[in-house]
Amino acid sequence: MKGAIKILLSFLTVLLLSSFSNQKQEACSLTIDVSELRNSEGTVQFALYNREDAFPDEHYKKYFKKLTGKIINGASTVTFENLPEGKYAVNILHDENNDGKIKKGIILPKEGIGFSNFQSIGFSNRPSFAKSSFSVLGNKKIKVNIIYL
Repeated sequence: MKGAIKILLSFLTVLLLSSFSNQKQEACSLTIDVSELRNSEGTVQFALYNREDAFPDEHYKKYFKKLTGKIINGASTVTFENLPEGKYAVNILHDENNDGKIKKGIILPKEGIGFSNFQSIGFSNRPSFAKSSFSVLGNKKIKVNIIYL
């Protein structure tokens, strides 16, 4: 009988601990603002990443979640809802021709791009998940700069 009680108490302890750990994984929201777009043509594509091996993603195929924002007076805002707490990075495209792809010249993009934590990009300042990532531990709001090359 004592053995059965110990097993039952162990089971209840594990059940309680797992419910507490599940409560830690709260659903968060992340609001992202961009402004100073060079025009109000097209849309803004907001791609959210939660894995280092997926970022940066030039073809927008490895994202965790993606939203498209309308442009109003040269600015756009979206909110990602129900995110688990964790590390994220953001990649943004001012998709002026609405084709879902980065329009390029010979090498450089012709449309605006942006990455979380980046004011500018270049050959010596390339985006990576380590440089672009930030923690989301509750509801959060960030601003991302759009870069036109």
